[in-house]
Amino acid sequence: KANTFENVRIKGLMGMATFTSNQDQIRSEFNHLKKLFDSFQSSFSPPPILSMGMSGDYQIALEEGSTLIRIGSSLFGSR
Repeated sequence: KANTFENVRIKGLMGMATFTSNQDQIRSEFNHLKKLFDSFQSSFSPPPILSMGMSGDYQIALEEGSTLIRIGSSLFGSR
């Protein structure tokens, strides 16, 4: 039950795709998370966040509906 934790406010979902060069697999995983996100939309306080996509796959994530991407490696280089 979502209201069991009265001090927890879920703002959205976050997911990472499998570390692979198979773009069809990445797209499928992001698409699955987007469908899950859509099914929970009414549970989120606006604005809901769907965080998926990193420097190597952010374009696919955006195409699949991500509202937040993580591109630190593209901006700052690899660690």
